[in-house]
Amino acid sequence: MLIGRVKGPIWSTRKDESLVGAKLMVVQLLDTPEKGKGQIIVAVDMIGAGVGERVLITRGSSARRMAGYENAPIDAVIVGIIDENQPEF
Repeated sequence: MLIGRVKGPIWSTRKDESLVGAKLMVVQLLDTPEKGKGQIIVAVDMIGAGVGERVLITRGSSARRMAGYENAPIDAVIVGIIDENQPEF
């Protein structure tokens, strides 16, 4: 799992049919440099995360299974929101 901060939603006028209905969010990773600190990714939001919230992200085939999109081109899914009372990394 990775930790990131939601920067905002992203819209697509055309996308793979398997992604219709999926909410896509731009997320900046906050983890250690070995895991890509500062990297910007697009993740499917499964839980209704808002702009500015710190989130937990899973990537790869686990992300597709979690989202129920086994045959979709998904690499990252937001699976949790981190309580803001926890310290920043």
